[in-house]
Amino acid sequence: MLELSTVIRELRTELTKAMESAKDEPLQFGMGAIELEVTMVVTREAALNGKVKFWVLEAGSDAKGSKGKTHRVKLTLTPEVEGRSPYIGGYAEEGED
Repeated sequence: MLELSTVIRELRTELTKAMESAKDEPLQFGMGAIELEVTMVVTREAALNGKVKFWVLEAGSDAKGSKGKTHRVKLTLTPEVEGRSPYIGGYAEEGED
């Protein structure tokens, strides 16, 4: 399982790579809202502070053995760079479809 913050950070990293590879490309794409749908397990720690954690299930995993319930969550993220929608483009790298 991954923390939700890790999933969003990795998405940000991939989008940044796409933006950087598009700098000198004649064809670029404007980036609109990004919809991210994940299956999550919400757990509560038994400590005094009672923190709640949001874990994203990795592909092919399940929540067996977890003390939380699974939820499907859809997030809509609107990326901005310096207050504007970014542009992306570029070519697929080796191993990408």
